[in-house]
Amino acid sequence: MKVAIIQFPGSNCDWDAEHAVHDVLGIPAKRIWHKSRLPSETEAVVVPGGFSFGDYLRCGAIARFSPIMSDLKEFAEKGGQVLGICNGFQILCEAGLLPGALVRNDCMEFRCINQPLRVENSNDRFNREKLGPSLSLPIAHGEGNYRADDAVLSDLETNGQVLLRYEGNPNGSVNDIAGIRNPGGNVYGMMPHPERAVESHHPTQDGLPVLAAFVEPIRKTQSVELSPS
Repeated sequence: MKVAIIQFPGSNCDWDAEHAVHDVLGIPAKRIWHKSRLPSETEAVVVPGGFSFGDYLRCGAIARFSPIMSDLKEFAEKGGQVLGICNGFQILCEAGLLPGALVRNDCMEFRCINQPLRVENSNDRFNREKLGPSLSLPIAHGEGNYRADDAVLSDLETNGQVLLRYEGNPNGSVNDIAGIRNPGGNVYGMMPHPERAVESHHPTQDGLPVLAAFVEPIRKTQSVELSPS
């Protein structure tokens, strides 16, 4: 098992993420319950979309306290690859692994559409040359409105940490931000769902290069060793 997909009560995209990584990309992946330890052989982690703990309090605010999150933080701090999708993005922000917050869409509606996106030249893996200048990926969220203070936004823009921007902003996100990464380039978060755009019967297959860019480093590096419990 190379890719761990964390499963919270209320996750609803965990099976989709496992299928996209394991069956479509051909990289061993497994769902891991939120009360478990992160397996020592893990080389990348996906925090999937859904409604963890019913989105009580705030989206991701309860999931950040799940037992597995201490392992996830240690994994990320040691350079492990982490991708948060939709609710997973919200959880990573709540846990402090990514800056900013996701709040209620400014339209006050749940948006479920195939969304045009602009790709930013963020790093050597996530750029227009590899992914193309634009993508179309599904979104499905009521709290996808990205917010951050001016200092955080300045850092994101200056350091090239913005991954994706909305074309025709569907939720009011500042600077049209749809996805970001941390300064180290190993923790990613995005509201669009690449795992829902990987097969011929999907509206597009634009999720394939996104997921391939995320898992690329695990073909080159060893597993991150976690401290014993």
